Amino acid sequence: MDSERPPFINKVPFIGHHRKQKAENTAQDAVFTAALPDGYVDQEPTVREWLRATAPTGPGVLKYVADTFPFTQWILSYNLTWFIGDLIAGVTVGAVLVPKSMAYAKLAQIPVEYGLYSSFVGSLIYWMFGTSKDINIGPVAVASTVMGTIVADAGTKLPNLLPAEIAASLTLICGIIIIGMGLLRLGWLVDLISMPAVASFITGSAIAVSVGQIPVMLGLDKVSSRDVTYKIVIDIFKNLGHMQMDAAVGVSALAMLYLVKWFCGWASARFVSKGKVFFFISSLRTVFVILFYTLISFLVNRTHKDKPSFHLIGFIPAGLHKPALPPLNSKVMSAVAGNLPSAIIVLLIEHISIAKSFGRINNYTINPSSELTAIGATNILGPMVGAFGATGSFSSTAINSKAGARTPLAGIITAIVVLVAIYTLTPVFFFVPKSVLSSVIIHAIGDMITPPSQVYQFWRISPLDFLVFFTGIFVTIFVGIQEGIFATIALSIIVLISGIFNAHGKFLGSIKIQYVPGGNGKEPETFDSSKISDAGSGKTVYLPLDRRDGSNPRVDLERPYPGIFIYRFTDGFNYANAGNQLENMANGITEYTRTTQSKKYEKKGDIPWNMVSNKMTEEPDREFEPTLKAVILDFSSVSRIDLTSLQNLIDIRQVLDRHAAPTSVQWHFACIQSRWIKRALISAKFGYPTFNGDERLPKEWKSVFSVADSALGGEVNDTVKHSNDKTDIEMIESMQVNEQKDGISNVEQLEHVQGKNTSVRNNLYGVNRPFFHLDVDAAVKSALLFEEWKESYLEELGATT
Repeated sequence: MDSERPPFINKVPFIGHHRKQKAENTAQDAVFTAALPDGYVDQEPTVREWLRATAPTGPGVLKYVADTFPFTQWILSYNLTWFIGDLIAGVTVGAVLVPKSMAYAKLAQIPVEYGLYSSFVGSLIYWMFGTSKDINIGPVAVASTVMGTIVADAGTKLPNLLPAEIAASLTLICGIIIIGMGLLRLGWLVDLISMPAVASFITGSAIAVSVGQIPVMLGLDKVSSRDVTYKIVIDIFKNLGHMQMDAAVGVSALAMLYLVKWFCGWASARFVSKGKVFFFISSLRTVFVILFYTLISFLVNRTHKDKPSFHLIGFIPAGLHKPALPPLNSKVMSAVAGNLPSAIIVLLIEHISIAKSFGRINNYTINPSSELTAIGATNILGPMVGAFGATGSFSSTAINSKAGARTPLAGIITAIVVLVAIYTLTPVFFFVPKSVLSSVIIHAIGDMITPPSQVYQFWRISPLDFLVFFTGIFVTIFVGIQEGIFATIALSIIVLISGIFNAHGKFLGSIKIQYVPGGNGKEPETFDSSKISDAGSGKTVYLPLDRRDGSNPRVDLERPYPGIFIYRFTDGFNYANAGNQLENMANGITEYTRTTQSKKYEKKGDIPWNMVSNKMTEEPDREFEPTLKAVILDFSSVSRIDLTSLQNLIDIRQVLDRHAAPTSVQWHFACIQSRWIKRALISAKFGYPTFNGDERLPKEWKSVFSVADSALGGEVNDTVKHSNDKTDIEMIESMQVNEQKDGISNVEQLEHVQGKNTSVRNNLYGVNRPFFHLDVDAAVKSALLFEEWKESYLEELGATT
């Protein structure tokens, strides 16, 4: 890099004026000795073309509407068979949802009837916007716990509002943000949260929620269920002597839930023909247990309802609230603003992960953006009738799927069941023991804990993901659920970014391989070596020279030619990792090549400050190392290129040109995936040979093109004739009139190669981009041909002079 020039000033320009630069390239450099007469000319993409491609179209608008309301794609095909499946699933889920939704409302620090309102609205609305036939939307344990924490925190700042009003306002704000994300098609943002982060969040939250419900189940009034998990555990052991009658009810209810679940699982395996019956018994075990203990509670407490023997839910008003907008003003928004990210993340993570899981199980694909729209619409309309945060429920979704739901319309049946309960069963709910609801929560959320076998898989697949998983659980237990959410997400993103920034490309070597049959079923790890033919046609492949790809290290790789290097970007090529990857490449190249300029220093004071060494005063003797001739870059993993990465590439080109001076390094590119990448490289004067500083060479060269059979051979020439790029046309014309020294014209040479059938064969890459190649093998052949031509020409020139 020139020390007297400020960075990015007076360097090789590559922003704008690309046609002028290309014209200069053409006039000085672009004369082929092996051009294609009917060659395809690569046209650069334009901003206008990009705008046309991204502008909304009629079909695009219709697809947007269809994605926003996916029910329009299947509702007209609804039939009786679907209805029967939806009816059975809807009734089953509705029966289970009633007691669970009341339990989850207690986690949110609001009266239990608000859980019923949330279940009703979520089930009623989802079918219009959702793309999963299985998922059921309603209050869930983790989201309710997080919202309860936010409500309690905001309650100290808003003493004039009831907890239910704060919860409704918080839900409305979350709903507006989430539906905006859905309408803007930002569902891909959820994919930024890795699977270990989701698993850690769900497992840690399940442990925290379960531990928080133990004091309620045991009747330990002196233990706060809002404390950090580890403190709750300590306080439970300190107060075990103060257990009340709630403990007998709650522990026995929990034991009964697990006993019924185990029995139904055993009976299903023992009596396979009755499996469906035992499935429904198992699914409805929560209902049975709630009804059983409600009956006991009624018999025990009916004569002294004011002073019950154990804690009861108490009075629940019948019917829905009168529709009204929850309080939403600057004070409310400022009170909950700091906790909005955690509330939104909780509502999204569990829902999307559940929807994707059941989509894989039942062979369909969800649309994450449509799911965001569904969650947003639910949490916007729900607060109008008193509902609080609703999202996808794992247990309800599992029951919905196994019960035979055929379409999202099963949610309407569930909503009807919940609505009937709201209007008719509220007197019964008075006698429901709170400890039984806590048992229901503990039992339901236990299935969300990641099993040890899956945790072991994390370790086997990625120790870093294993670390993310346990870090999230540790933070959740010892700090809090919200902190655990942010810790796992932050750590996952750090791991992702670290991998991108610390990417190292690979130098490649070649080996010729053959395909032989191997494995006979009984001995799959063997192959028949007798079928290897020495004379058979093989294929040249390129593997990393460091052999860290797992290939057999006993197989020797070869470099294509002394002074030619093949470098593959393994993790893309962008502003984050360009400097690291190119520095790695430059160090590897300079280590195995010698410079043509002497760097011997007689005195230590003559050594540049950045080359100071206590052990040497001159560069190591590399007389037997080759000089640098060409660099081949494999762009197979590069999907786009940005300003910073391209400037880094230009800087490295200048460094290596000084290393190889007076000759210029030739840069070849393989497997380019985008016309915009080509446009950027051309703007930086890549894609053509350079002869800077070597006036001995004529401005002509040989190159290799990949040619394929095509029935459109004659039409490709029309592209050249009608091209609006005069520079490319002039270059093609100059290539076609050029004659080789042996007297054979370009056209004659190509006809000889193609069997005089040029009308049906065309090159795959543009003839005006000679150093952009189809694959690495084509790039290597082109680089070798160029070097052979250059050496031959210099030898002839030396003999003549």
